[in-house]
Amino acid sequence: MTMVASPIYSVDIGGSFMKFAVSPEPGVIRMLDRVETPANSWVGFVAALSSLVEKHVPGDQRTAPLALSIAGLIDPKNGTATSANIPCITGRVLAKELSTVLHLPVFAANDADCLTLAEANEGAGRGHAVVFCAIMGTGIGGGLAIDSRLVKGAGGVTGEWGHAPVLNTTVYFDGGERVHVPRFACGCGQSGCVDTIGGARGMERLHHFLHGHSYSSHEILEAWSNGDPAAGRTMTAYLQLVADPLSLVVNITGASVVPVGGGLASEPRLIAALDVAVRKRILNRFHQPLVVPAILQADGGLVGAAVLGRQELQRRPA
Repeated sequence: MTMVASPIYSVDIGGSFMKFAVSPEPGVIRMLDRVETPANSWVGFVAALSSLVEKHVPGDQRTAPLALSIAGLIDPKNGTATSANIPCITGRVLAKELSTVLHLPVFAANDADCLTLAEANEGAGRGHAVVFCAIMGTGIGGGLAIDSRLVKGAGGVTGEWGHAPVLNTTVYFDGGERVHVPRFACGCGQSGCVDTIGGARGMERLHHFLHGHSYSSHEILEAWSNGDPAAGRTMTAYLQLVADPLSLVVNITGASVVPVGGGLASEPRLIAALDVAVRKRILNRFHQPLVVPAILQADGGLVGAAVLGRQELQRRPA
């Protein structure tokens, strides 16, 4: 796919901060600014973006697209945004409303989808027809790209393997020991979601259930690396519980690579162990790593937003 070479301005918008950058050409991203997100004020939100555009976009580029990566969902049917972390945009037809007030083309996508686009086009998934990007941070999320483009499901929900009551309730340890793990309640209103075990908070919950001790995910992973038996037991259970649903995702999507973003992706041993566990469970046998750390995690939102902007420009009639 030949990308449009005109500059794209991109904004990675979280609940606390906005990161503003320009992509002068495909594969290049230049950070320009970082400001606080007025998460609870639509007027303040618009003013912050307007100020960034006024400050950093030259007058002869005021028709260049602004592409947003947001911590929330965008309904592909009507463009309506939903965000727990940025309440002021919930219910807004975000791209359309911002385009009207900023007087330039605006495109928007979920932050996990933007990381997926970044990895599929310029990261670990480059050259792969089907890329499933797994987000493993505080919680669990994901996105799916086919032929370098996002798959946009109903309501903007695609690749959300973190939710639905799918977790196994039995884990096995050496010697044939079996332990029952309850279906923990999830913030989405269900029980037994991958999010309740797979994210950093879930790992901590699992460790407390097995041992009665409260440790951070960083402490658990460090203890595991140092050969601590209790941490090793936790990770044995964790890998079984998380690899099961992730292998199902691979079988269903046909992904040939699964880049992992989020805080847990910074632990190479964890991702390598998860890769081995997933490859043992899938129908297609991969002899090379399948589950790998995302390459563009630091700037994935900005890179993916820029890719989104270029792809949307290509979709427009000449």
